[in-house]
Amino acid sequence: MVGPRVRTAVLFAAIIGLFVVIGGLLGEYLLGSFLGGLVIALGLSLVLNLVSYFLCDRFVLWANRAQLVTEAEAPRLAKIVRDLAPRFGLTSPRLAIVPTQTPNAFATGRDSAHAVVAATEGALRLLNDRELTGVLAHELAHIKDHDILVMTFAATLAGAISYVSQWVIFSSIFGGGSNRGQGNGWLILVAAVTAPIAALLIQLGISRARESRADEVGARTIRDPNALADALVKLEHYNERRPMPFGSPASSSLFIVNPFRGSSLTALFSTHPPIERRIEALRAMAADHRYDPEIRSPTFRAPAVGRTLRN
Repeated sequence: MVGPRVRTAVLFAAIIGLFVVIGGLLGEYLLGSFLGGLVIALGLSLVLNLVSYFLCDRFVLWANRAQLVTEAEAPRLAKIVRDLAPRFGLTSPRLAIVPTQTPNAFATGRDSAHAVVAATEGALRLLNDRELTGVLAHELAHIKDHDILVMTFAATLAGAISYVSQWVIFSSIFGGGSNRGQGNGWLILVAAVTAPIAALLIQLGISRARESRADEVGARTIRDPNALADALVKLEHYNERRPMPFGSPASSSLFIVNPFRGSSLTALFSTHPPIERRIEALRAMAADHRYDPEIRSPTFRAPAVGRTLRN
């Protein structure tokens, strides 16, 4: 069974490949040249990724109304992050508070030097120090593994695929396209309709893999899997009762639990693994007598899977 890192690499390669194909199809339809469309799509992707790379932290903080704070303004949050950061090989990131009683937390920033760890007022009020430590360890694990950058690029590519697909559909409706492209019109139109769905599913797969990985790395680093498990129980319960009243769904994958709730259908497209599965994995990690927090295996497996922790 492959670990989260391998799964992420495979999924990231898949979304890049999908982007290449849909870009080429755009060129085939509009210009009669697959290569021409590929060049245009790659240029668009480069611009979007550069913008997201340099501005992702500002956008996420702005979209979620998070305010940067000093250690004096948030001493409890600052102390826990300051104590944890060296254990992840990081300098202490900037801190932010989100003014809502919905308990949650997230990390953002393109690298460790520009990282921000944010917690809501509700999380600071609801969680005890042990549980908050588990949550913040999860967020620092994201920073350590460069997850924010990976998920931002995946979201950007998925958005670009959606944009290009809409362009193809719009052109086909209003009779655009080259003579060569119109000959394959139905095939190109079907690809344009299905590509955004495929891109979304791949993006969700990347996000879920990184969440599972951060749960494991955070729990191993603080040597207390139940701290995060207990926190997740509380966070899920309160987020179901009081979803985030503001913010951008585009940033939902950055939060430790999904802050935006919808129907059972939208749950199928959640950016997070099922909360029950995450809690079960953490409980199994804590209960397994073979568990040794010094072991840095790629992925912890519950005893029922029949794998040992050592590779």
